[in-house]
Amino acid sequence: MSIPNSSNSVANLPNLPLSPNGAEVILGNSVEPQQLAIPIAPSPITMFGPRGACLVSESGALWVSDTGHHRLLGWRNLPTEDNQPADWVIGQPDFNHEGQNAKGNPSRITVSVPTGICQCGAGLAVADAWNHRVLIWKNVPEDSNVPADLVLGQSNFVNNESNRGIQQADANTMHWPYGIFYYKGQLFVADTGNRRLLIWQQFPTENGQPADLVLGQPDMISRNENGGGSATAASMRWCHDIAIWDDNLVVADAGNHRVMIWQGIPTENNTPCAVVLGQKSFDFVEMNQGVYLPSASSLSMPYGLATSGEWLLVADTANSRLLGWKQAESILSLQGAAADGLAGQVNFQSKSENRNYGLPKRDSLNWCYGVKICGNKAVVADSGNNRVLLWGFDGEG
Repeated sequence: MSIPNSSNSVANLPNLPLSPNGAEVILGNSVEPQQLAIPIAPSPITMFGPRGACLVSESGALWVSDTGHHRLLGWRNLPTEDNQPADWVIGQPDFNHEGQNAKGNPSRITVSVPTGICQCGAGLAVADAWNHRVLIWKNVPEDSNVPADLVLGQSNFVNNESNRGIQQADANTMHWPYGIFYYKGQLFVADTGNRRLLIWQQFPTENGQPADLVLGQPDMISRNENGGGSATAASMRWCHDIAIWDDNLVVADAGNHRVMIWQGIPTENNTPCAVVLGQKSFDFVEMNQGVYLPSASSLSMPYGLATSGEWLLVADTANSRLLGWKQAESILSLQGAAADGLAGQVNFQSKSENRNYGLPKRDSLNWCYGVKICGNKAVVADSGNNRVLLWGFDGEG
């Protein structure tokens, strides 16, 4: 059964340049009207709280972090039908098993709560959050259970203690890394549990290789929330995703309910950002700016980021919506700016899951954790609905 379109009109809103009919393809088992919930038992079709997805090219392949099932799902080509089964699985012996590290020990082919996933050159990288590591494949896998080639955050593929078992952080440790991003040979990791962003200025080549730069903390060993004090232009609480927008670094600081933007890409530790979206100032960190209902300029736990053309898209997770900002002549003019576009809700003041808590629709969202854009396709990890949306996007239009 096809998921219905919305009955709520959004024609008069400043909509994002997404297909008005909603997602073209929906992956994950569809919910029927008589069902109370979507089945979450593992299969080639079902997902459980997917947190991230990576479309390698406009025609495929597609890889999804099926977070709750502790596995990665892969499609050989861009899926063209709703509920299309995956071709490959990494992290479990087959499509019908689940469990952290396949209910065994960590290895090159297991994961525990995989979250962010991205293409890095010819390869693929995933934030293996509860193993406190990042796994990297030199080439995008084209089969099930292809072993990873490289690990960061741990010295080998069998250890999985946070910060390698010591209380403080270091340049080569991680604690619950969530987001990962690659740009022109540089690797960025949102080391969420250490409240910092790690940057490798050249792509890592060795297991456990230390990062070159840190943002959000004064040094590589500190890990206090907001640097141990109140929020500033340099501090972070829970950073979750990374993007580059017109050569400017962008980080989703979900715990402070804001998005941080730097002028350019920092080259020194603890560089403060230039502006924030979602808050009026650097020291204000309340959810939806301290009021119950959201607005065009507020955020509530933004987890995901994507850029395309002039657009920056933000997965405003706890408000179950996507917000978009257009480029400005000066980054500085975006401080606290209102969004230019919206998807998932009927207006900027709404935040209910699937709009009025109904069944999921082709253009509704329920705690969307991830968004990425490849060519003319937005890929949305609609986690609360246990699905991934492939949605047409015209960022140049």
